[in-house]
Amino acid sequence: MTLAHGIYMAAGIGILMAAVLPPVVRRRPLSLPMVFALAGAVVALLPLGVPVVDPVRDRVWVEHVTEVCVIVSLMGAGLAIDRPFGWRAWAGAWRFLGLALPLTIAAMGMLGWWLMGWPPAVALLLAAALAPTDPVLAAEVRVGEPTSGEDEEDEEEVRFTLTSEAGLNDGLALPFVLAAVALASAAGDGWSAGWIGHWLLADVLLRAAVGLIAGVAVGRLLGWLFFRSRHVRLSRQMEGFTALGATFSAYGIAELVHGYGFLAVFVTACTIRAAERSHGYHQVLHGFSEQIERLLTAVLLFLLGGYLVADGFSVLSPQGAFLGIALLVVIRPLAGAAAQLGFPSTRRERAVTALFGIRGIGSLFYLAYALGEGSFAGYADELWAVAAFTVLASVLLHGAAGAPVIRRLDQGKARIP
Repeated sequence: MTLAHGIYMAAGIGILMAAVLPPVVRRRPLSLPMVFALAGAVVALLPLGVPVVDPVRDRVWVEHVTEVCVIVSLMGAGLAIDRPFGWRAWAGAWRFLGLALPLTIAAMGMLGWWLMGWPPAVALLLAAALAPTDPVLAAEVRVGEPTSGEDEEDEEEVRFTLTSEAGLNDGLALPFVLAAVALASAAGDGWSAGWIGHWLLADVLLRAAVGLIAGVAVGRLLGWLFFRSRHVRLSRQMEGFTALGATFSAYGIAELVHGYGFLAVFVTACTIRAAERSHGYHQVLHGFSEQIERLLTAVLLFLLGGYLVADGFSVLSPQGAFLGIALLVVIRPLAGAAAQLGFPSTRRERAVTALFGIRGIGSLFYLAYALGEGSFAGYADELWAVAAFTVLASVLLHGAAGAPVIRRLDQGKARIP
């Protein structure tokens, strides 16, 4: 059996499971990602001779499939948000982006450097790759499908903050990944500050601004085509596949003009949503994006579980496992708590928002991308083992806790008169 045959099998099983399982796991301490990952692990353990994807050897394939999965999920997340864009309305997201994200990267980088004995660039790379939360695996704690959007207060704060944070930090973590690449190029296994000025100007300010502008421009053009154009009003046809056209156009254009494509896709989705907030076409676009996202997630998590059982756990050190667990149960909760100091929400809401920083497909993309851009070859296997273990641990921990915790949170709100 070849690797291609194994991928076909994983795709087929994943697609069938994605169709069969949602009613089974609903309202249970389970999630679809959990089932996919565990199924991949079980299949790899059986004496079937199923080939396993090696993310080091198959880096290019992994990079592009995870890339597509993330941008499709970003489009779906942006279309689902009912709340109009604004500084006050999105205050929770700004706090997590401005405080929790850099605090997480700093803490993870220092711990990786001290605990693993890695060079600063390698520690920074893992920290940056694992820092963003993930819109792909956060189904239990993110906002649902688009609604009329008539009342921005209808959108529950915990779900909104986690969704908007995940939508934006997938793009805003990339500058820190590029910082690790620049540091490795400038100093190798040591430290240098000579790259910081160019990085701040080109990779932080310029590329983020270009991505934002590209996202708004593409979103406004598509919003006009969808809802305003007299002759080509695409919302009349109610075709869901145009969501892929919007996703790929926004991402490709932003990357071609050297902007951040992830940021552009999410901004494009939010701009399309704002063009005609109450139109039912948003539900069609969101539904199609969610189906594609679910299928890609099924395949990737199945393969991730197989990789960890076949190869990843043999490379993973106790220190690496501790590093991943520390991120999930110590670093993210503390960074999330710090970001919410003074935020007008209940203690329970702040705790849930801080705890549910789900790691997932975006981290796998960033790692695959950086290993193709920088000089990290000697650490590739260990980096993949730690990153994949952290994603699996997040899938299991947050997947088991997501539905019960959110249900209790909703019940507590229902009891408040």
